[in-house]
Amino acid sequence: MSEPLLYRVEDGLARITLNRPQRLNAFNAELAHAWAETTAAAVADSAVGAILIEGEGRAFCAGGDVIDMATGMGGPDEIERLAQVIHSGISSLVSSSVPVVAAAHGTTAGGGLGILLASDYAVVGSDSRFGSLYANVGLTPDLSVSAQLAAAVGERRALQLLLTDRMLTAEEGVEWGIAAEAVGEGDAPAIAAAVRARAEEIARFWLSGAFGAYGQAKRLVRSRPERSFAGQLDEEARSIAAAFSGAEAQGLIAAFAQRSAAR
Repeated sequence: MSEPLLYRVEDGLARITLNRPQRLNAFNAELAHAWAETTAAAVADSAVGAILIEGEGRAFCAGGDVIDMATGMGGPDEIERLAQVIHSGISSLVSSSVPVVAAAHGTTAGGGLGILLASDYAVVGSDSRFGSLYANVGLTPDLSVSAQLAAAVGERRALQLLLTDRMLTAEEGVEWGIAAEAVGEGDAPAIAAAVRARAEEIARFWLSGAFGAYGQAKRLVRSRPERSFAGQLDEEARSIAAAFSGAEAQGLIAAFAQRSAAR
């Protein structure tokens, strides 16, 4: 059997590929543990300056594997345990200072929305669709969907998606704030290739510039709910001072001043 998740690091870019295409990259126990271990390793690796998440096959992620739930995933205690395992991987990404881009072609549904929203910038295909569909099988949101979806689109829109079986189009997903942009044209493989190419372009843009500053900007925004407004201002002051003292900023500031003087 193939590995449920593929991982490689090249030139500072960590690529995480959900690899259960026959189940639309839905999570079973094996994928849950691989996800938690890989995300923790990626954010802890000093060689990693950006992370790209993608799905193999014709979809990004369909959430939890409902067929496994019906035939062998175990009782409610096991479901809760596996949800917590996947949640630890989501927390690793969201709480890190490494920027994350998602290449989400095809369908994203159920808990897959939480995986998508764990990224900081999501590129989707022009044919992509997004939906909750939890209630279709009598389940409730997990994988951070109730928190991250509301933060991304607002409480009212989150409820519209969670309390119906509506599937948003790619255009609606961008307009609602689930995705940053929709790309690609032609057949499904061509669109998937365009999505991956654009997501990698975003990641390479981060890596070619002040990726440390991009990562800290992501951390400031993602961790904002933990602090009061005054506390957030204090954290901004501390963060910009720390950045200013670093080699990355010192080099870029000196180059900016030199260009300004030349003008």
